[in-house]
This record gives sequence, C-alpha cells and structure tokens, in this order.
Amino acid sequence: MYNIYRDEDYKWIKELMLYPQTLEKNLSYFKDTSQIAIPEDPIEKVIFQDKAKKAIRKVAQNRGHLLLVGKPGTGKSMLADMFNYVIDKSLGDYIRPRESIVAYPGKDQNHMRVAYATPEKIENHILMVNQAIEAVKNSIEEFSLDTQINSVKKVKNILLWITALSIITGIFFPPAFVITGLSGLGAIFMFIQENNHRVQEKIQQETFSSKSANVKHITDTVPEILYDPRKDTNLMIRISEPSSKNMKGGFRHDPYQSGNLHTPIHKRAYLGAHAKAPIIYIDELKTLIKEGYMSSLLEIMQNKKYILEGGRNTGSGAADMSENYLKADNIIIACCNHDTLNYLQDEGDGAFLSRIEDKGEIVNMESSVNETKENIAQVAQYIKQEIENLDIEFKNTWGKVMEKEGHMGVRRRSEQIYGKRLPLDYQLKVREFSRNAVAEIVKELRCRSADGKLSCILRPVNGIIKTAELEAIVENSQLVEPQHIRNAIGEHLSIEGAISREITEHKKDLKKYITSMTDSIGYVVGLAVIRSKSSGQMFGQPLPIHCQINAGGSDVITAPGKIGEIAKAAAENVRASIKRLLHNVGAPYAGYEMHIEYIQAHDGVEGDSASVAMNVGLISDYIQQPVSQKFGITGSLTGEIILPVGGVTEKVRSVMDIDLTMEGACIPWQNKHDIEPLLVNMEFEYIQKEDVPGIRLYRTEGKKDPFDIYFCKTKYNAYRILMGVSKEEVEDRITERSKRDLEFVQNIKRNQK
Repeated sequence: MYNIYRDEDYKWIKELMLYPQTLEKNLSYFKDTSQIAIPEDPIEKVIFQDKAKKAIRKVAQNRGHLLLVGKPGTGKSMLADMFNYVIDKSLGDYIRPRESIVAYPGKDQNHMRVAYATPEKIENHILMVNQAIEAVKNSIEEFSLDTQINSVKKVKNILLWITALSIITGIFFPPAFVITGLSGLGAIFMFIQENNHRVQEKIQQETFSSKSANVKHITDTVPEILYDPRKDTNLMIRISEPSSKNMKGGFRHDPYQSGNLHTPIHKRAYLGAHAKAPIIYIDELKTLIKEGYMSSLLEIMQNKKYILEGGRNTGSGAADMSENYLKADNIIIACCNHDTLNYLQDEGDGAFLSRIEDKGEIVNMESSVNETKENIAQVAQYIKQEIENLDIEFKNTWGKVMEKEGHMGVRRRSEQIYGKRLPLDYQLKVREFSRNAVAEIVKELRCRSADGKLSCILRPVNGIIKTAELEAIVENSQLVEPQHIRNAIGEHLSIEGAISREITEHKKDLKKYITSMTDSIGYVVGLAVIRSKSSGQMFGQPLPIHCQINAGGSDVITAPGKIGEIAKAAAENVRASIKRLLHNVGAPYAGYEMHIEYIQAHDGVEGDSASVAMNVGLISDYIQQPVSQKFGITGSLTGEIILPVGGVTEKVRSVMDIDLTMEGACIPWQNKHDIEPLLVNMEFEYIQKEDVPGIRLYRTEGKKDPFDIYFCKTKYNAYRILMGVSKEEVEDRITERSKRDLEFVQNIKRNQK
C-alpha cells in the first residue's frame, strides 16, 4: 500500500499538539499583566524590531541619517519619536540651536540677507534701532501752513477795510467807488487764496496723519527675527508632505505691491524645517517624490546649506531670494514602504540611498518574528503599555467628571453613551489582561503571519486591545479574558475583513444549494484569502470550484472570468499533472478539454493555492467520484507534491464557522505549524485516516462540533480524504476511463470518414 509518511511524521504532528502547553509555559511568569514591568529605556518600548533599535543607537551615536523601510503599523513612527527622545537626552544640549536667525534688507527690494547671533544680542540691536526710530518719530512736527494763511488773511482784512472806507467816501466823492471795486476784488482773491492754503494743509495732514508713515522708509530696514531658539525648543520637526515650502521656507505674498505701502522682502520671509530643526522626520518618502523635492533634498544633504528662494513662478515673491546661505546640517529620519524603496534604487542611481548609507543606515523593518520566549514576553509588555496608554486617555477624558461627580457621575454619563443600564458598581478604569487573554493575542499575531512566526504589524492589534478593554469594563469583569479578545476580533475588522465576512455569509447558502442540487462530482471547496492593503492581514473565505474534463480532439484548458496570470499558470500546471499521470499509468491519451470555473468569484482569482483543489475537481469528474463538500482544501500542486501556501491559518478559520456546515480541511504538510495557534484555548485530539495524520478540534465545549484538519503531502492524500479512494484505485479508474475515451474518439473519426 502506498504510504509516503514516515514514523517521524506522525510524531511531529503529535508534537504540534504540545503548542498550547509550550505557550502556557512561556507565559507562566505572570498571572495577569499587573505583574508585567515596562522598561525605562524608551527604545525598548518598541517590540520585535531589534535590528532597527540597534541601528537607532548607532546612528544616534554618530549623528547620521536613518531610513526605515517596512509595512504600516510596524513601529516606524514610534521609533522615530524614540530616536528624538534619545538624542534630546544625550546630545540635545549640544545640537540644539543656540542662535537666532535674523533677516534684513539686501542690495535691492528683491534681496535680503540673513545673519546668526545670540537672541539677546539681536534683541538689544533691534531695541536700539526701534528707540532711535521712535525718537525721530517724536521729533517730527505736524505739517502746518499757518504762516502763509495768516499773511493772506492779514492782506484780506486790509483790503476789506479799504473797501468799507471807499464806499463811505464814494457817497460824497463818487470817483472813490473805483477804489471800492479794486479792493473788493482783491479781498475776494485773498479769501480764495486763504481757502486754498487751508485745503492744502488738510490734504497734507491727512496724507501724513501717522508719524510712522513719515519714517516708514526707516522702519522697513529694521531686522526681522525669523527663528528664536528660546521659543522653538523641539529637536525634531515631523513633515508629512515634504515640499520646498515646508522644508526650505520662502516668501509670503505681498498684497501692497506699489506706492509707499509695499512690504519689504525680509518681513515676508519664513523658514522651513531645514533652517530650524536639527532632526527632520519625513513620515512618508512617497510624498517627497510626488512633490518633486528629491533633487533639492539631495543638494542640501550634500552641501548643508541653501539659498532661500521665493518658490513662485509669477507674481509677488517670484524673484525674491536671500543673498547669503542658510545653514542646514540636518539629521534625516525617513520612512517608506518597499515599493518606494524600489523607486529610490532606480531614481538617480540610488543617490538618496547613497546619502543615507554614507552617514547612516537603511533598516528593513521586520514584518514577522519567530515565536520565541523573548518575543512572547515582548507581546505581554506591549499589552501592558497599551493598558497604561488607555488609562491615560481615560484620565484625560473623564478626570474632571470623576473629580466633580465621582464614579456615580461617570456611570450615569456612560449609560447615555452605551444606551443601557450599567452595574451599580461600574467603574471606568482599565482592566488587566489575564494570562489566557495574552495567549489569545499571541494566537492572533500567529494567525496573521505564517511559518510559526508572530506578525509585527501591531497597529490593528491596538484596536483589538482597546475594544476588549471596553467590553470587560462594561461587563464589570475583573480581568480581560479570552472571550473578550475573541469578541473584539470579530468587531474590529478592516474593510477587507468586512467584505470577506459578507462574502462568507453569502457562500453559506450558496454552498448548501450546490450540495443539495448536485452529486458533488467535479465540485470542490477551495480556500482563498483576501489581503488587507492597510495592515497586510489576511481574511479567509471558501471558494467553490467546478471542474469538467471531456474527451476531444483538441488539448485545451478553459478558466473563464477574471483569473490572474498566476492562477492561469496553476491551471496549466494541473493539466500537465494529469497528462503526466496518464503517462505514468500507461493509459492511452485521447486529448482532453478541461473546464475550470470559480463559482461566483466576481472579483477574480489570483495565486496558485487553488491548484490542488482544481486537480481534485478534474480527477473527480474524470473518474466520476463525488468529492466531500464538508471538507475544504488548499495547496500548490507541483507534480504529485502539495507545496505550502500563505494564509492557511485564516483559510481554515474561515470554514470553522458551524453555520457553514464544514467538517474539516486538507492543508499542505509544510503548513502544519500554521495550525498551532488554532489549538489555543480549545479542546483537540490526534486523528488519522488511513495513513494521513490530522488533528481534530472541538468548536464548542464538551467536545462537540468536531473539525478535522489533515496534513497532506501529495495529491493522493487529498484524494483519500476528499473522495475516499486510494492511489491504486485512482490509477485503475483513470486507465479504464482513458481507454473508453480513446475508443470513443476513434469511433468518431471512423464515422467521419
């Protein structure tokens, strides 16, 4: 009898069942997280990333640059903050700027100069200049035409007296009226002249009503402080969208561009991160590339200085610039993903990466780490840190309510939030995690990775921890228990997880319908995953597949729908595998048309993890043997061997829902360690069907609702589990079918003649 398993293989499967005990032993040093200590060294608060932490200490020692490459949620931003903290505590007093940056007019209205000096010296100089201007301003007399007005007024009055006297004289001596006319005209002229002087005086007084306007040309020369180290003490500036505007600085728009009102260039200048901060943290290099700032950054990193320019193509500020250089000796801390890293390697022959490596280090953030005792302890430490962070959030949000109204006030207000009555002894305070709850988090990190490793993408886990905490608080539980974690995982799904849940709900009825309407020949339940773009987490789902294989003159394979290149290649591989099997058993080959359909896979299928499922479906149709619809299967088929695939833990979890009516799954032998996390906080036992080893999980307490997982090395192991036929029986029935098909094809050809 054909048996590919060795005695050691069965022993290894039984050793898998020791995983919960091993995990319990690794967590035995505490009963709950109240016994967990948080390290004082801030860098050690970032877990798993030992390589990155070592690089941070080295770069901090040498004052170099650092590029962190990895997926979101692995701790890049937290490490950057820790780097800032370490530099501040160790070298902060020496690298923190001590000089103010001051700007003053240059050679013309489009140029300015910058100078560096101590804040006290600059303030004293500006104070002295302002005092001198104030003295000049106070010495300026108000504009007046009183002298001219008084002289004109005096002549006007004389002429009026002459006019009056000439009128009296004219009564007795008529020729005197000539003098009356002349003096009257003169008086009128003097009156007009007086009014002209008064209007001119008023206009001049209104135009120069402020003494500041009189000295504006002097005040425009007063230096402008662009940076004061006493007011801005941060060593690091975080930049999310690096551009010339926020990295270098520039010149603001001048709304008063004409006459005597224009704003001088040095009073419109502002500085960016290069001039103000010793450390610049670029949160995402992809935005730097998008903004086109890479060439400027490379030049500044090389020269450690730059000219401040307007940055506008037209309008105010287009021609503005500084005459001398600004200092820019910055430490660059940057983050990016692997796609951006590939671009940086090609862009400018990797010039930016070369700058980083010249004075620093490029660190690839770990996306997963081995499940060692030390790393498990770090998970417990991380949970304790999140508990303390949540406690701080509670105090910041509810602290004043607690002071004024006590626990009763908090309970009353919380009832308004939850919309239900809460226990009388309800208290809004954090709960510690029990040991089993910590084990559940370790289990979840294992499920989100593969190859017996823990996922390093922790940001999504933060939400699970907080949700479990709030559920334990509402229930007034003393500790956070595993059930709280499981409920939180069900609630805290990414958009891809929610979509996967909806698809799975739909496929429950679809699977039941297919099972009831067919004889299950050619139908097989494959297992697929949806990957979250934000967190990298995978969500499993069943993938019903229908296969047909018919004798025909041509040798083709058809897989309709949105099928990716890898899936197409897997289908071709399955065809080659079947042809090879026919050759090995000496069966005559008649030429076959193979049809593969992924049932209602509207979004398409990519990958080769369904290749063994396709093979089972085609063989089932070929030998007319029903496939058990109670079992799912996944694996990559190469010849006879089933090779490992990704996401096996999530694939199996997706079909363990009792409502789906699944009873088990077949997975590749090399994926056996992916089953270990499913054993945590569950009952299980060793099973074996013929020669194929497996583990039976009980989904409900009391050893009810069993779910069998079998570890298959070859496709024949899968045939045994899913169709109940042996290798010899499959080969015999294939030979019989191929002979009938060959005879059928030959008869058709004879009839055509």
